[in-house]
Amino acid sequence: MPEPTKKEENEVPAPAPAPPPEEPNKEKEAGTAPPKDEEEASPSNALPPGLGSRALERKDSEWSLGESPATEEQDKQNANSQLSTLFIEKPQTGTVKVGENITFIAKVKAEDLLRKPTVKWFKGKWMDLASKAGKHLQLKETFERQSRVYTFEMQIIKAKENYAGNYRCEVTYKDKFDSCSFDLEVRESTGTTPSIDIRSAFKRREVKQQEEEPEIDVWELLKNANPNEYEKIAFQYGITDLRGMLKRLKRMRRVEKKSAAFAKILDPAYQVDKGGRVRFVVELADPKLEVKWYKNGQEIRPSTKYIFEHKGCERIMFINNCGLTDDSEYYVTAGDEKCSTELFVREPPIMVTKQLEDTNAYCGERVELECEVSEDDANVKWFKNGEEIIPGPKSRYKVKVEGKKHILIIEGATKADSAEYSVMTTGGQSSAKLSVGLKPLKILTPLTDQTVKLGKEICLKCEISENITGKWTKNGLPVQESERLKVVHKGRIHKLVIDNALIEDEGDYVFTPDAYSVTLPAKVHVIDPPKINLDGLGADNTVTVIAGSKLRLEIPISGEPPPKVIWSRADKAIMEGSGRIRAESYPDSSSLVIDVAEREDSGVYHINLKNEAGEAHASIKIKVVDIPDPPVAPNVTDVGDDWCIMNWEPPVYDGGSPILGYFIERKKKQSSRWMRLNFELCKETTFEPKKMIEGVAYEVRIFAVNAIGISKPSMPSKPFVPLAVTSPPTLLAVDSVTDTTVTMKWRPPDQIGAAGLDGYVLEYCLEGTEDWIVANTDLIDKTKFTITGLPTDAKIFVRVKAVNAAGASEPKYYSQPILVKEIIEPPKIRIPRHLKQTYIRRVGEAVNLVIPFQGKPRPELTWTKDGAEIDKNQINIRNSETDTIIFIRKAERSHSGKYDLQVKVEKFVENASIDIQIVDRPGPPQLVKIEDVWGENVALTWTPPKDDGNAAITGYTIQKADKKSMEWFTVIEHYHRTHATITELVIGNEYYFRVFAENMCGLSENATMTKESAVIAKDGKVYKNPVYEDFDFTEAPMFTQPLVNTYAVAGYNATLNCSVRGNPKPKITWMKNKVAIVDDPRYRMFSNQGVCTLEIRKPSPYDGGTYCCKAVNDLGTVEVECKLEVKGGLSFCRLLLQGVPPNIIESYMRDLHSSNPEEY
Repeated sequence: MPEPTKKEENEVPAPAPAPPPEEPNKEKEAGTAPPKDEEEASPSNALPPGLGSRALERKDSEWSLGESPATEEQDKQNANSQLSTLFIEKPQTGTVKVGENITFIAKVKAEDLLRKPTVKWFKGKWMDLASKAGKHLQLKETFERQSRVYTFEMQIIKAKENYAGNYRCEVTYKDKFDSCSFDLEVRESTGTTPSIDIRSAFKRREVKQQEEEPEIDVWELLKNANPNEYEKIAFQYGITDLRGMLKRLKRMRRVEKKSAAFAKILDPAYQVDKGGRVRFVVELADPKLEVKWYKNGQEIRPSTKYIFEHKGCERIMFINNCGLTDDSEYYVTAGDEKCSTELFVREPPIMVTKQLEDTNAYCGERVELECEVSEDDANVKWFKNGEEIIPGPKSRYKVKVEGKKHILIIEGATKADSAEYSVMTTGGQSSAKLSVGLKPLKILTPLTDQTVKLGKEICLKCEISENITGKWTKNGLPVQESERLKVVHKGRIHKLVIDNALIEDEGDYVFTPDAYSVTLPAKVHVIDPPKINLDGLGADNTVTVIAGSKLRLEIPISGEPPPKVIWSRADKAIMEGSGRIRAESYPDSSSLVIDVAEREDSGVYHINLKNEAGEAHASIKIKVVDIPDPPVAPNVTDVGDDWCIMNWEPPVYDGGSPILGYFIERKKKQSSRWMRLNFELCKETTFEPKKMIEGVAYEVRIFAVNAIGISKPSMPSKPFVPLAVTSPPTLLAVDSVTDTTVTMKWRPPDQIGAAGLDGYVLEYCLEGTEDWIVANTDLIDKTKFTITGLPTDAKIFVRVKAVNAAGASEPKYYSQPILVKEIIEPPKIRIPRHLKQTYIRRVGEAVNLVIPFQGKPRPELTWTKDGAEIDKNQINIRNSETDTIIFIRKAERSHSGKYDLQVKVEKFVENASIDIQIVDRPGPPQLVKIEDVWGENVALTWTPPKDDGNAAITGYTIQKADKKSMEWFTVIEHYHRTHATITELVIGNEYYFRVFAENMCGLSENATMTKESAVIAKDGKVYKNPVYEDFDFTEAPMFTQPLVNTYAVAGYNATLNCSVRGNPKPKITWMKNKVAIVDDPRYRMFSNQGVCTLEIRKPSPYDGGTYCCKAVNDLGTVEVECKLEVKGGLSFCRLLLQGVPPNIIESYMRDLHSSNPEEY
């Protein structure tokens, strides 16, 4: 496989780094605890004495202190990498100088993959490099379509020393997985690295480590290190399963709760060499407690391996001859409590006792490289030029182990096996060079040049001195065997036999013996008369081309030597050049090129071939075809609610190819977007479009299709509108019956549709006949109609239809015949519940009372007030067939009284009474006097007001004012008596008092003030108050927030707001269209803290106009106005809530109003 490519060409290649060691599986990680007995447990871990710094830098070496260096997961990955089910080229170990670039390449074959595989790059074991891509790291992937190979590249830019280490590339596709590890070595840029003797350097390094390097406890490093440094420690000391070690470390760091059973617990972890002895000690708080020891949850029984001792409160367990199976979790229980620890068993380093020796061999021979190690059946890794050798069933390399002896066997050595081979153990390594050479080769019979006629046999034969295989090539390409071409090898003779020679068999043939640089060449020349191959043109040699497209008619030709080609049409030669119609010649074909085909280019073309072996000619017919002309505009013959029927005529010119069918498109008239209606060709010239929107204008058009393509669209049809009749009217019922008339009422249809509703037709049929008579000659838009002129005592059937532009709907029938005869119904008055007690309103408010009643025929109504007739100039009475309304626009106290209603139907009479009380604010009390003054108190008395406002007095409000400021303050509210004592007055001040009367309408407009003042005297020197000039707080009115133009929705309350300030407090007046709004029940006016509000209750379109707010005080007058537009119905509300601009809504409402003016 190729080495990683480097971006700088001037880099000097460096020797490959020392190969990394890997050891058998071990799932448990090592942990250390300082042992008490140095002879029984190892106090700390030391690096294997033979492992140099380069081996430590390699992440895939997987060394972990005090444990076997590899895991089962890595063995599985190694097994997968042996199969290499996905990689066809793996990234290789590389070396780069500091500051230079290097690229690692991995290739995956995609022949059996349905989609792109997933590739990940890692540094170490878990650092995903996808998140590190940036200035110094770039990941790239490409795909070659011809070879169907995915290429994944990882480029390291301006390498630094800390980039060195082990990397891994993983590829996954569904259930397939493949991975490959490789190293990066970063060297300093100054000078080149001299070549060294690996074995001698290894020996020196081994001694130096034994003398200088201290023993390092990785567990202690991890326990005391910052979590950010875990990865650095794992990379430096070759930890294989850092995640597992961190899980154990987390358990070791747990803070044990203070135990009542144990005075001293086990250490968090213990470490011992393989074959050694370990001692576990706990100290009990109570020596009478029973102690049990467990390993992985299983109780341990005393044996020669496990020995228990009791020394006072101490309980001791010894484990003799520790093996890898003893690497586990242990815990001891005393009563209901337990404490646990981890035991880590490490293997001693394996040393190389007999070194490898340099070996020379010839190609094809068996080569054996032998070494010996210090332990039987030790795990040993073999490397070739620094790359690990993985033996297997499909590998050329086999490893033989005989006790301490390890032998690498290479069957049938080749020159490619020349390399430096090394063996590595956990405690040492050894290397040797293998040189594989070739034996001298002699050519006994060389190849000879041959000239052969077409169809004859070609035989190339040679003989060499060695019985070895070789390769045949033709024009530099390997020769592939087939039924016609045979490669024969018998001993030292090699033959290439080709039956039935062809023109393509001509060329330079070379035989090259394997493993030698000697070549045996020969030339083969094949002679053949010219021939024209027209097999691909059909029986009549006709070629069809689409008008406007480019035609390149390539005719295969043959002949040796290559013949001369002449194209012609109507005895006129077609020359090679740059014309629109031209000829082009190639070694094995000739082409006729027409750049832009036209209908006039149709005709017969001739091709003539000639060479020294003969002549050949042929004729070819070229036919130019085109898309058909567009059809004429289609006709729409029938229209429904969401469908129509259309037909059309075929196009005049079919483009030289039969019409295969038609495509139909439609669009809304106001739109420019066409929508195709059929995705399968319509074979007929008629079509029925469906699923159209009722009431929307549409247009349709046609495309003709032949084998060449689709024509241009036809002209659009005339616009048409799908319409449908409405659903039948609903809830048809009898409203009233007389001797000659029947009044029917109904509800509008549930579904009206886009065509709208023009009106209704009411029909009746006399019982015993089948003739339906139209009751209304013209359409009616109301849902109530009276059929007149009916014979008395007759029975009729009634039905009603809804009519729109699409026609009349299905009729709605009344369920039974109706007898034409008036029925007398006694009168009955239904007094609303709130009118069964006294109806109270304030002066100035409107009174609007609706009293429903029943009775047939229409009853006579009589109103009286207090036994007298009602003055219709002051009180309005409106009567209908079902209710009567009493309306007073502006109530006055004189309107109070008892109102009697009499309803009479012939001799039947019904009476009812309503009490109305109009109330107002009371007048002020008649007289307020100061009865007595003592200390800080004043006694007041007053008499009730003459006018109680037609309502009971509910209380009084008393206010006081200092004579100096005359600013009034409320002292008592809602006071029920007519005398009161005012307390806590300020000594030395002089006070006036006033009293307001109060009833259910509020306080009286005015108050009665005491004529004299009350002086709160004080003893001693009289204090004379200084005289101050009053500050002028007066201010002309001014609007601080004006009115703004507003849109309102009919039926929903609307408000207008503004704010004003001024002193004295200005009087606020609201106006509409320059007319003051006074006592109108549809308007409510509020003023709070200078904020003025006008509320319009359920406005109608007639409430729109210009509204003005006017503020007046003694210092001036100011006005502000705005426009209010009232839009009608839920349509405007929904459009406004949906965010449609008001100007668009206004245009839409204007169009709607013009189309249906009676609804607005």
